[in-house]
Amino acid sequence: MQSIATIGNATLIAYDNNLPILSTDPWFGDEDDAYFGSWTLSHEIPANYKKDILDSEYIWFSHGHPDHLNPFSLRRLEGKNLLLPDHVGSRIYDDLCGKDFNIKVLPDRKWLDLTKNIRVMCITTILQDSILLISVGKRLFINLNDAGTRGCTRFIKKEAKKFLNVYLLSLSGYGDADMINCYDKKGNFIIPPAKNNTLVGEQLSLTAKSVNASHVIPFSSHHQYQRSDSIWAQEYVTPIHAYSMGLHEDINFIPPFVEINCESGDFKEIHPKAIKPNIFEPEQFDDNWSDELTAEDFLAIKNYFIEKEVICNRFGFINFIVGKKHYSITLNKSLVNRGIQFEVPRSSLLKAINYEIFDDLLIGNFMRTTFFGLHSLYDFDFNPLLTKYADNGKAKTEEEVHRYINEYKKRVGRQFIFDTFLDKSASILNRFLTNRESRARRLIKSIYYKIK
Repeated sequence: MQSIATIGNATLIAYDNNLPILSTDPWFGDEDDAYFGSWTLSHEIPANYKKDILDSEYIWFSHGHPDHLNPFSLRRLEGKNLLLPDHVGSRIYDDLCGKDFNIKVLPDRKWLDLTKNIRVMCITTILQDSILLISVGKRLFINLNDAGTRGCTRFIKKEAKKFLNVYLLSLSGYGDADMINCYDKKGNFIIPPAKNNTLVGEQLSLTAKSVNASHVIPFSSHHQYQRSDSIWAQEYVTPIHAYSMGLHEDINFIPPFVEINCESGDFKEIHPKAIKPNIFEPEQFDDNWSDELTAEDFLAIKNYFIEKEVICNRFGFINFIVGKKHYSITLNKSLVNRGIQFEVPRSSLLKAINYEIFDDLLIGNFMRTTFFGLHSLYDFDFNPLLTKYADNGKAKTEEEVHRYINEYKKRVGRQFIFDTFLDKSASILNRFLTNRESRARRLIKSIYYKIK
């Protein structure tokens, strides 16, 4: 019998003849923390599924965030066959190729047979994430994890039309899985979009229809906070009951954490135990808010930003408050009114700088971010330029970024320009239509997904 199971945060286990063949993004988050101790899982992973993950013939990783590729969980997978996306820059491959793994980089947009009944296709995205299409028997599972479908919506839809039963597994929810600990230059907290508790089921339905899926499974969204300095963000975490709110009548909702018989289509809920997190002090993760930077620390941080030409050309300064002491890095003297200030403990900051994982600091939501001359981390492309293109894609200069983008243009084809225009337009509208449940915004969103 062929079947799949969904468990944990973003793990799908595919079985053939009742044997585990493939597991995706295995984060044992009920034991291994993520984002400098800030995140834990929302539900336990039962022991039998942990065993199936460890017994899987193949492990696939979508991208480098620690709720997907977790450095602690990775240690349990030594000796396994890893399937990796063909990301520009090859950072994950380079980081893992010297370790005890058998690694295969999947060709972009090509089917690969894992068994007679299971095959996969990997699709990379410009933001250093990837999608996995998983064909099990005669059913297709679209594992979007956090990737979205920019640059590949129509391609996926074309593949999905070859199947009668198509399932979407995608990040969804209120939107806390990003930096939401943000303030304006006057020190006023910027209410995150997550406060507007959106109709999550409607969002899932629109995404599903854009790729020809008729079933949705909440996925890649099952975390909670456990640090005393990030627990405030817990109010923005999406509860399980919210995922079906606003679901379209012609879309079939399947709860998270299920087993699906891929021959009959029947599913059975797993009902893992919900985790009531212990709240940990930052010191338990080597963070002390009173620790100051040394001269050597500051030089490393300064060099990290200065070497990124694409950041220096768009921002005037980056400031830090560490141990209540202010540190300033001048990037561009012609942009003195445009910059960002981060208030953050020393230990996590230095780990983010030394390992080039600044995005992990942003998502952890214990760091306080203040904007000067901009409204979000996406203005002037700060977030993608720093964390996606530079840290993960190794593109730090204007020329390197130009080559980086051109490579993805070649992979995507003519759709690249159209999707870029759509996303830029959506970003502008999102800034002005802040009420996610307004009729105008919902209408525009539905049109966006129809033409995407």
